[in-house]
Amino acid sequence: MAERNTEAIPTVIADNVDIVYRVNGTGSGKGSATAALNRILRREKAEKAAGVRRVHAVKKVSFVAYKGEAIGLIGTNGSGKSTLLKAVAGLLPVEHGKIYTNGQPSLLGVNAALMNDLTGERNVWLGGLAMGMSREQVRERYQDIVDFSGINDKGDFITLPMRTYSSGMAARLRFSIAAAKDHDVLLIDEALATGDRAFQKRSEERIRELRERAGTVFLVSHNNKSIRDTCERVLWLERGVLRMDGPTEEVLEAYEAFTGGADKPAAAKA
Repeated sequence: MAERNTEAIPTVIADNVDIVYRVNGTGSGKGSATAALNRILRREKAEKAAGVRRVHAVKKVSFVAYKGEAIGLIGTNGSGKSTLLKAVAGLLPVEHGKIYTNGQPSLLGVNAALMNDLTGERNVWLGGLAMGMSREQVRERYQDIVDFSGINDKGDFITLPMRTYSSGMAARLRFSIAAAKDHDVLLIDEALATGDRAFQKRSEERIRELRERAGTVFLVSHNNKSIRDTCERVLWLERGVLRMDGPTEEVLEAYEAFTGGADKPAAAKA
């Protein structure tokens, strides 16, 4: 684990965390309520009989995050990055170990609970209120949220239902809503891979502002340039194991040597 100033304030502590998914197979576990009850009472035995497969997604991961840090999470596909974020947010239980948080974690795209049948305007209000903003705060920040998202740059899309938005437009609006509020711990999963480079730059600058206002930011991204531009510390997960925790450039150089290539971000979506 990377060394830290002992006077810094911890915001997230992961202590020897294991996270296990259980995936239903095609065995003989389907059937009556009695069989379901038996599976609950004798889970380990029943899982084998039912063909339930255990996927050990995160394995004995430990780290401490501090107030004011922006921390990148990197790793190849299926390495456990998004799973770990969901566990920090309290959305997934841990099998063993503990996760402690100082303040309320907010996972981008979950707290801003957008609804496809409602307009973008209504979703700004609902998303802001869901994150704990007052009506007055939403009213004051509404235009900044819309302008930051850029979804009105080519028309009055904010008045249209969310189902008419492209995936990129919806993601930009989610980020804009989440970033309008100061967070104790903000967890962002691939948000900066959305939109053109101008929006990515605005997003990176907003993350730096959130850090400066005393929050902690976690960023999952396959775009190493975004990690370099945004984070000063990186956690590298591989096959569920925390392989490295340290300064951004040091960890990224090791990761790029491991993957056999430098930063190769996916093409930006509109």
